[in-house]
Amino acid sequence: MNRKLKYPSDTDLRRLLRFDADSGAIWLGERRMVLLHTAALTALRQDLISSVGPEHARRLLTRMGYASGMRDAEFAKRTRKGRDLKEMFLVGPQLHMLEGAARVTPLNMEFDIAAGHFDGEFRWDNSWEAYAHLQKHGVVDEPACWTLLGYASGYSSAFMGRLILFKEVACAACGADHCHIVGRPIEAWEDGDAFRQYFADDSLLQKIEALSQQVEALTSTIEPSARGGMLVGASKAFRSAHELLQRAANTQVTVLLTGETGVGKERFARALHEMSDRAQAPFVAVNCAALPSELIEAELFGVEKGAYTGAHATRAGRFERAEGGTLFLDEVGDLPLPAQAKLLRVLQESEIERLGAETTRKVNVRLVAATNVDLDAAVKLGRFRRDLLYRLNVYPICIPPLRERQADIEPLAQHMLARFSALHHKWLAGFGDRALQALHHHDWPGNVRELENLVERGVILASQGDTVEFEHLFPNQPAVAQSGVDQSGQLAAMTPLQHQELFARIVDSGIALETLESRVLALAVERSRGNLSGAARLLGLTRPQLAYRLKRRQAEDSDEGDH
Repeated sequence: MNRKLKYPSDTDLRRLLRFDADSGAIWLGERRMVLLHTAALTALRQDLISSVGPEHARRLLTRMGYASGMRDAEFAKRTRKGRDLKEMFLVGPQLHMLEGAARVTPLNMEFDIAAGHFDGEFRWDNSWEAYAHLQKHGVVDEPACWTLLGYASGYSSAFMGRLILFKEVACAACGADHCHIVGRPIEAWEDGDAFRQYFADDSLLQKIEALSQQVEALTSTIEPSARGGMLVGASKAFRSAHELLQRAANTQVTVLLTGETGVGKERFARALHEMSDRAQAPFVAVNCAALPSELIEAELFGVEKGAYTGAHATRAGRFERAEGGTLFLDEVGDLPLPAQAKLLRVLQESEIERLGAETTRKVNVRLVAATNVDLDAAVKLGRFRRDLLYRLNVYPICIPPLRERQADIEPLAQHMLARFSALHHKWLAGFGDRALQALHHHDWPGNVRELENLVERGVILASQGDTVEFEHLFPNQPAVAQSGVDQSGQLAAMTPLQHQELFARIVDSGIALETLESRVLALAVERSRGNLSGAARLLGLTRPQLAYRLKRRQAEDSDEGDH
């Protein structure tokens, strides 16, 4: 590549820079950004130098820049995917300018990824870091743009797939009128080995940590810990329910778990079993709503051979299978009344009678029931026995919905991410910033079960080694226009990228505006099968507004026909 390098338009990057005052966030694509005073960064930088010494401060700041550059390289590859490699690479320098790091002028870029060759030179004017160092230390003998050098090295290394070392051959902190950096593979520098300490490869440690998390997640799924099973949470509402669970664990009390669909009642029941002295015995779960009413008694209490047509063998019921352990009856409110009467007898006498049997059998089972319906209301409607409700409701625990457990959303999502990553053989770097914020702002009508489904979908859609982004979790949610930065650096309303592409295709097609409006109106009416109210909703208009536009178009068409 020659020395006369010209930047491509940065409109694509400006469009991705969005200011969302309602949420108090600034976004660059899917990544959350923040504006900081250079004075604050200068103070932080100086505190590091004073507290840990210049050498260790340099290492920390270089590593911080390196990590930032690595992340931005992945962003660049996605943002300009399919574009010329040079245009893709220049995202980094253009971002540096948009973010106020420095004015970056490319002087030379020669790289061949396949051959591992890289030779780059850039000029930095107005480096914030050189300015910060000058403010505190005056003119110095050694270059001081440690964070920016780390960024350039990390960014280029991610593109090349090998460690690229950038060094300052001139620095404004040393009295030069600008900074000048040169980058080459670290092996191409005679003193390259001395700089490896600033770019220690943590990838192996990161992979070991990721594998450890996955193993822990799988272990907790197969063999829950005695301290709480698969339960994850730290919110006040969760801790309150969990404390009630712990208090009941080593007693024999019947527990009734209540809460909305999907809050994790079976997980709480399993955790109760694992925390109890029955943990080594079976845990048997039954969904009462999923069993046909004519078979429910046979499933719960067992059946003797010949008890009814089709009963060809004696079979133990769920109570007998759970002997010594815990029986979990989910959706207990859906039990038919005859089965409720037999369940009451089991709770009172600790004995069951198989269908067709003439004797009873003693059972030693801890019963945990769960429901998402109001059993008091079911009693009033005659659908549930009052005496059974009294027996079940000895120790109720209400599990809060996920929308009341905001502090639990992220740890739950991270736990599920590790579990599904292992299940689907993926290594992922976590959740993107916008994805996490979307999880926190979602209203969760499906509770924990919905979160689980979203995370699994995200794991499947995300690319190997990448982060789970907003569009992986909510692929059908439309983009929202927000304020961004225009070419003059002013705040302005920014249109979503897909809309911009549509507008560009319309302009390139050469279709007249009047023709376009006429065809759009006709298409909306056609899709609504002539229903003007429906067509108006599709176009974001009121019915009178649509009727006026249609009448106007008809009048204009009629005038053209007369001429």
